[in-house]
Amino acid sequence: MWIDTHCHLDASEFDADRDAVAASAREAGVSRIVIPAIGRQNFAAVRELAHRVDGGAYALGIHPMYTPGAVDADLDLLRMEIEASLDDPRFVGIGEIGLDFFVDGLDDARQQFFYNGQLQLAREFDLPVICHVRKSQDQVIAGLRRHQIHRGIAHAFNGSFQQAQAYIDQGLHLGFGGNLTFERARQIRRLAEQLPLDALVVETDAPDIAPSWMYRQRNSPEQIPAIGASLAQLRGVTSDAAALGTTANALAALPRLALSSA
Repeated sequence: MWIDTHCHLDASEFDADRDAVAASAREAGVSRIVIPAIGRQNFAAVRELAHRVDGGAYALGIHPMYTPGAVDADLDLLRMEIEASLDDPRFVGIGEIGLDFFVDGLDDARQQFFYNGQLQLAREFDLPVICHVRKSQDQVIAGLRRHQIHRGIAHAFNGSFQQAQAYIDQGLHLGFGGNLTFERARQIRRLAEQLPLDALVVETDAPDIAPSWMYRQRNSPEQIPAIGASLAQLRGVTSDAAALGTTANALAALPRLALSSA
């Protein structure tokens, strides 16, 4: 069995067949699907969905790309939502949070404000984080160090080996998905091949980051076993070994996943 550690199953792309998508993933061997929030607008949706689908789990957070529409009081709301979710076995952490220095038009100071505020909450409640690190690996790890966060996932990791080691040394796991299936993605493939297996988790980021065989199509969590098989092939191990390893890693990165294991 596999765990998809990052899937936006609440996205509008799944409105027509969301439950069928989740069921197909289950049939394909995906035992858990982690659904991160992007902001106050979908806190309730990810919670409801995580309870509705078999193997669903959720994280709550304010995504850096949605900080233009966020207000300071959202951090207070997030605190209340976290407090209300602590007894919920399907709640696994704080995410998706982080920084994005790739997209034009985002206010870096506002991103940092919300990122640091959410790291404070992670520290206060002793929760792992699911971090967005696009073109921001060094700044994100600096925040993790500053707030002494030692558990979570650097989602869609695409940094250097030195940056990868910094995250591993901090206690985080690194998320790999459909990108590693493209032969032209040489750096990601080198990372996936050479980093310690116990540092890696698999993810889809569905509906985005589709694997090579679904280029420019809607991605879905049922692709995790095939993505995992690609990872196994790169590393010269069996798919079963990759499944066992990445599942154990996901449980280490997000320990509350074990509370709601089916």
